[in-house]
Amino acid sequence: MKLESFWQATAPEFTGAASGALPTVADVVVIGGGFTGISTALNLARQGINVVVLESGNVMSQASARNGGHCNTGVSQNFASLVASQGIEQASRFYRAFDDAVSYVQQLVREEQIDCDFRLCGKLKLASKASHFPGLRSAWQLMRDTVDPEIELISKDEIRREVGSDAFHGGLLQKRGGQMHMGKFGMGLANAAARAGAKIFPHHAVTGLTRLDGYRHRVTTARGEIIAEKVMMATGVSNEGPFPWFQRRIVPVGSFIVVTEPLGDALIEQVLPKDRTYVTSLNIGNYFRTTADRRLVFGGRARFAVSNPTSDTRSGEVLRAAMTALFPQLGKSRIDYCWGGMVDMTSDRLPHAGEHDGVFYSLGYSGHGTQMSVWMGRVMADLLAEKRNENPWQRDAWPALPGYHGKPWFLPLAGLYYKAKDRLS
Repeated sequence: MKLESFWQATAPEFTGAASGALPTVADVVVIGGGFTGISTALNLARQGINVVVLESGNVMSQASARNGGHCNTGVSQNFASLVASQGIEQASRFYRAFDDAVSYVQQLVREEQIDCDFRLCGKLKLASKASHFPGLRSAWQLMRDTVDPEIELISKDEIRREVGSDAFHGGLLQKRGGQMHMGKFGMGLANAAARAGAKIFPHHAVTGLTRLDGYRHRVTTARGEIIAEKVMMATGVSNEGPFPWFQRRIVPVGSFIVVTEPLGDALIEQVLPKDRTYVTSLNIGNYFRTTADRRLVFGGRARFAVSNPTSDTRSGEVLRAAMTALFPQLGKSRIDYCWGGMVDMTSDRLPHAGEHDGVFYSLGYSGHGTQMSVWMGRVMADLLAEKRNENPWQRDAWPALPGYHGKPWFLPLAGLYYKAKDRLS
């Protein structure tokens, strides 16, 4: 078993890194070389804007290439709960933003001819307990009448046509859900940005950020400084670097994934006959999908811990046990890849985007970032270029988490809390 991301291990190389010394000036400096940062750079470069991307490690090396590979419509929380907290108009706006984001990813794949196995296959949320199904029914009724007339409720009697397991009590099918190979998409997106004229500098960690006036900043790295007319923060879990304001608002939560050996068409047909993306209804649940070479990608919050080799290995054991409990057919299947990554979680489990103290930002996708991060790159590029001001995630305030300063000391307690909720629900 390899302790590395399947997406990274099987992706092409990034060939568009900038050469030579760091420039001394730029119209926009983007901090972070993942989906948000690279999409922002691509959209700015297409408009002829001088944009520089600074990435502390390799391009697409963190959440953008360490996730579960889903590209789905829908927010990260129950839609009925979102309506209760935000109102139907705002909740509908958020939901439609995710739908637009999936369409935009599909558009980019087509425009840039990115070979990344993209396909729309539908997202199925599975009721892990009988007591969870009424909640899915209520969500189905509300979403059908407001934001998604094609949504489908699947009863316990019918769920076997979707999933080869006796563990589930029905499901909720959102037909616009999709998936792709994250490494291939990320490298394709980064190379497209470089072709458009973006200057992308891997291994250029930002060590200082000084506001000069208005939006102008001095951006300092170990390899030089840039005077930027505008700065865009696209760091995801920004728990390193001189970004204390953001670090008090984003909690890094570990998520872990295993990938099986190629299983073959016959076994996939037994386990997942409709071959969609899947997520279970538990608070500490699982998500899974297949790959183009017929592997199963199976992930979840296996342990409330940060990602490191020891933690990833233990989490892989937990995930293998969960996978075979749901699908005994896979009991003899080999695990080829295991890895972890950090989710940039916010207190309301929604993204936040806008401007603070002269720095633009789009962060906090809370586990649903694949599509939204790419789409927000286009949105933020338009804001930076002063072309449009259509930002669904701009809120009046983004309060810091009380008692939190960037180190998630409370994760074990959170894990115990959500495990108790799952037992009692």
